[in-house]
Amino acid sequence: MRTSIATVSLSGSLTEKLTAAARAGFDGVEIFENDLLASPLTPEEIRDRCADLGLSIDLYQPMRDIEAVPEDEFARNLRRAERKFQLMRRLGADTVLVCSSVSPLAVDDDALAARQLRQLAELAQEFGMRVAYEALAWGRHVSTYDHAWRLVEEADHPALGTCLDSFHILARGSDPKGIEDLPGEKIFFLQLADAPLLAMDVLQWSRHHRCFPGQGGFDVAGLLRHVLRTGYDGPLSLEVFNDVFRQAEAGPTAVDARRSLLVLQESVGVASLPAPVVPTGVAFAELVTPDAEPLAALLGALGFARTARHRGKPVDLWQQGEARILVNTGPAGRRDRTGLAALGLESPDPAGAARRTEALLAPVLPRRRAPQDVALDAVAAPDGTELFFCATNRPELPNWLTDFEDLEHPAEAPNVHRIDHLALTQPWHHFDEAALFHRSVLGLEAQQSVDVADPYGLLRSRAVTNADGSVRIALTVGAAPTDDTVHAQHIALATDDVVAAARRFREAGGHLLPIPGNYYDDLAARFDLSEAELATYRELGILYDRDAHGVFRHCYTHTVGRVFFELVQRDAGYRGYGAQNAPVRLAAQHAAKAVTGG
Repeated sequence: MRTSIATVSLSGSLTEKLTAAARAGFDGVEIFENDLLASPLTPEEIRDRCADLGLSIDLYQPMRDIEAVPEDEFARNLRRAERKFQLMRRLGADTVLVCSSVSPLAVDDDALAARQLRQLAELAQEFGMRVAYEALAWGRHVSTYDHAWRLVEEADHPALGTCLDSFHILARGSDPKGIEDLPGEKIFFLQLADAPLLAMDVLQWSRHHRCFPGQGGFDVAGLLRHVLRTGYDGPLSLEVFNDVFRQAEAGPTAVDARRSLLVLQESVGVASLPAPVVPTGVAFAELVTPDAEPLAALLGALGFARTARHRGKPVDLWQQGEARILVNTGPAGRRDRTGLAALGLESPDPAGAARRTEALLAPVLPRRRAPQDVALDAVAAPDGTELFFCATNRPELPNWLTDFEDLEHPAEAPNVHRIDHLALTQPWHHFDEAALFHRSVLGLEAQQSVDVADPYGLLRSRAVTNADGSVRIALTVGAAPTDDTVHAQHIALATDDVVAAARRFREAGGHLLPIPGNYYDDLAARFDLSEAELATYRELGILYDRDAHGVFRHCYTHTVGRVFFELVQRDAGYRGYGAQNAPVRLAAQHAAKAVTGG
């Protein structure tokens, strides 16, 4: 199906918005009136610019407060409409969106509203235009799609149809199944938006919190199925009002928008994409660093051994059990501070996973590779993290470990056995995009978003995971740009005995994050723990949580650059990440930074 996007959904000038929409692969746009008014281009120049970019102008919007008003007011409205139809003719648009009135002059009179809409449609027809009438969720007298349709039906004019908007329908709690009773040819336009489920004024909800399909809590796919059953064959168009999107770069936002429509079409069976290939584990985490010595000391204290070195690059493999950390000191990966640059994801079909990512517009990254190196496809996640699709020790597929030459190292009983999860700090304007990316591109399941109190602001966190928990990624972002020394990325290492692992770490010279004593006084009040157990946790800085499925014990190292490690012990099926303890951990990291000055 054809795809379109409202210019109000993107940031920048109208020219920048049109360019971003075209580059992302949209077929058309809705021109939002404010964007046109602020543009130095004439309507003819905008029309030509769209044509050069291969974009149709599918809708001009909005025309407000037209119907159910006194006759003298309506006469003024018709004069206004005539001017807009003349403008649309110059622009090359043939459909205008008319929103249900919110004017205090509007009266609750369906017969009057229908008659005036018919007169508007007659005027539109003279200019070769169509009117798409939409019920605003906060309309003064018309606020539901079925009420808007009754007025269109009563007006009975070929140039008058309805516009359906998923936000206005689903935010009101209307049953979208009734859409199937509408004739498809009278649905002149379809606007799609998702939104988080919030308890707030619907106008503010709409104006600030809409998002792209798949990023919120609405069943947009279910609504679209009802629309398609009417025979609707117009474009699928996105109209999203979102404070974050309006401040983010237009190009990536447009790509995210287009990806959301591709996934939506796939979900309702009108688009065929390569099937998702869900990763089955974490092959490695790659850290880049300008100075390997502090990182090597930390990894050594955690029980890792330097087991291999890349044959052609300054990359060392540190391993413990099935937990593998690559340390890259080369110029290609060098940064000012140590940071997490890449993840290797175990994949049952690496080539299939790469095809899926390309189909969903994830940028494939060029790699500097020697002829003998294993070919690994890498794509960029929204935060810039490189994702590699790997096969480790599987004879039927190329093994990335063959690029490494083994080094002699002492054999020791491991403290940890694998990577439990990774926490990736997202740029503040990429949080919703990141959740959609990991869900749609990688096939991971997104859990509910969680708010975490930081001493200097509020953080949002949302985990994505595969079915058995062998891949867990926690996506975190602050409410505003924040201190990346504290809000760093981290790698959680799974152990069967966090107390023993923490003691070994300390004995090897490692420093655990100290936790305030008040936390343990509260822990004693919340859980029935023995005094000896509490004393051990207090001594080592171990935090504790419990859910319906089990127990979680965890502790943290100090931060090196922008990375720290977490030792975690999950018992009896605990499914979370210790979110209850996150405010205490964040406060402790702020305190540690204040003491060390770094």
